[in-house]
Amino acid sequence: MKIATVREFRDNASGLLRSRDPILVTRRGRLAGVFFPRPESSLPVELKRELFPMLSAQIARQIRKRGLTEDEIVIDFQDWRKKKREPGRRR
Repeated sequence: MKIATVREFRDNASGLLRSRDPILVTRRGRLAGVFFPRPESSLPVELKRELFPMLSAQIARQIRKRGLTEDEIVIDFQDWRKKKREPGRRR
């Protein structure tokens, strides 16, 4: 098991996330979180079903907080896609 501060975890995230060992993440000497690596490349359906309502509720709160409408979000997404597809633009 590895131990990393929040700053170390943030600064070295890509390397730490490839780890096969669990990582304890600390903030000011106290446990802030635990990262458990998943050997499979996809999440089990049961976990997806549990996460979806929580993530959807969080997204809805952020949308309400910012006062956005569905139309504004769709327009912003369409603009982003157009810019992404412009010729000569690197991916």
